[in-house]
Amino acid sequence: MKIGFDAKRAAQNRTGLGNYSRFVLRVLSQQEGGNEYHLYVPDARRAPYLPEIPTLGALRVHTPATALWRRLKSAWRVWGVWRDLRRDGIGLYHGLSNELPLTIRRAGCRSVVTIHDLIFIHCPEYYHPIDRMIYNYKFRRACREADRVIAVSEFTKREVMRYYGVPEAKIDVVYQGCDPAFAAPIAQAALDDVRRRYSLPPRFVLYVGSIERRKNLGLVAGAVELMARRGRPAAGIVPVVAVGRHTSYEDEIKDSLRRAGLEQTFRFVHGVPFADLPAFYRLATAFVYPSRIEGFGIPMLEAVTSGVPAIGCTGSCLEEAGGPGSLYVGPDDAAAMADAIDTACNDEARRQAMIARGRAHAARFSDRLLADDLMAAYRKAMGRQEQRANES
Repeated sequence: MKIGFDAKRAAQNRTGLGNYSRFVLRVLSQQEGGNEYHLYVPDARRAPYLPEIPTLGALRVHTPATALWRRLKSAWRVWGVWRDLRRDGIGLYHGLSNELPLTIRRAGCRSVVTIHDLIFIHCPEYYHPIDRMIYNYKFRRACREADRVIAVSEFTKREVMRYYGVPEAKIDVVYQGCDPAFAAPIAQAALDDVRRRYSLPPRFVLYVGSIERRKNLGLVAGAVELMARRGRPAAGIVPVVAVGRHTSYEDEIKDSLRRAGLEQTFRFVHGVPFADLPAFYRLATAFVYPSRIEGFGIPMLEAVTSGVPAIGCTGSCLEEAGGPGSLYVGPDDAAAMADAIDTACNDEARRQAMIARGRAHAARFSDRLLADDLMAAYRKAMGRQEQRANES
């Protein structure tokens, strides 16, 4: 099968949609080598992250072919790419980041779109009105035009059905795995080097992600303040290390901790390269991801894959990512968060049980299983319902 992909995010984005796009391209090209994979990239000069795909040499990368479309790169991706898909004989096109070309039907191929989340509808307060309008138009149209819709979680599937009226029979839930680096062994010398370079404490609670209001890191700060009010000295609180880009929300958290005399219990680390991130997980005593709403919540999966006890919040999909062995609390329940952190850090029997159940859960996200799920969705889009067993 000749399969085309919207590879803009794979080429240009380091996190989120870019990571997902590179994951799909890597897994399929490694596990399903009998297909041809064609990547459509709007700007050849803005593709710094494509080399992170280890099988890039086996993929066919296409950019706008004419001077006009090279000048109108964004328009090519939305309006002009259909000619390239038809020229290349693409049988199926996968929109990896919530949208499809507006002219996809002219391409003469079947199409699949991955919807990651509809947070802009569920929680409009986090988005500008114009952005919400644009997202809503593109996402809704893609769901209508696509032969199949892939949702990255059961939660996202329910959201797509609720807000866009997409029939359940048209949606496939296909999870995202995490980078193999999180499961790979790390030499003690490398761990020691990361601890030294970042001055990491002997024990710490790790957070990885955007430091924004929706991610709700203030809940963890509130839990720390509650521990102090319960009588625990600051020196007895396992410190939090938050990895993410600096924002004004970070400043709010710092101000709150400073007023409580607890600024030493939180450490914000910016600019951590991906190569160092797996070591952060391995060095952590526990991991916390207090986000109010996610499409999937890949940091939870990274944590359990790394063998770290994980804590998430209820209300969206984090239980799907972290599995039944992790701890979950309400997104406004600082007392429950304080208790969960205490358990994950100090109850050794419970810690070991969480680690074991987390690793068992992570095994469900193997490259082979997820490649099978992707190909099953593609076969449905192509009108081929037969099972893999019947094809062998």
